[in-house]
Amino acid sequence: MTSRIRLADVEVGTQLPAQVFHVDRAGLVRYAGASGDFNVIHWNERFATSVGLPNVIAHGMLTMALAGRVLTDWLGDPGAVVEFGTKFTRPVVVPDDADGATVEVTGKVTAVNDDGTAQVSLTVLCDGVTVLGNPRAVVRLV
Repeated sequence: MTSRIRLADVEVGTQLPAQVFHVDRAGLVRYAGASGDFNVIHWNERFATSVGLPNVIAHGMLTMALAGRVLTDWLGDPGAVVEFGTKFTRPVVVPDDADGATVEVTGKVTAVNDDGTAQVSLTVLCDGVTVLGNPRAVVRLV
């Protein structure tokens, strides 16, 4: 496990290491199996477009999990995430090609609290467009 982030090493404005994730159709199938979410919009292009979507879309919770991974990789301990929430504002469209979709996640500390916690704001983009609205977390530091 990675070493934990220390409170003394964090201040308002501290940047989390950015990460880029590639999401493809095979990954959507694996996520569907792990989560039990087999909604047709996540694997069938014909159905997805028939209900007004531009193509197959990634599971919202998968997109949120990718953002959460940036937090847990930085923290070195998944148990250090005290709160994590977001709004699902735009889908991640996953074309059926070798590239799939690219999700970019950045984050920064927006507050350091007296109780040993910090607030983190994340930015989650696909093709340069924000796909999660106001993703924020409270994390416990050592």
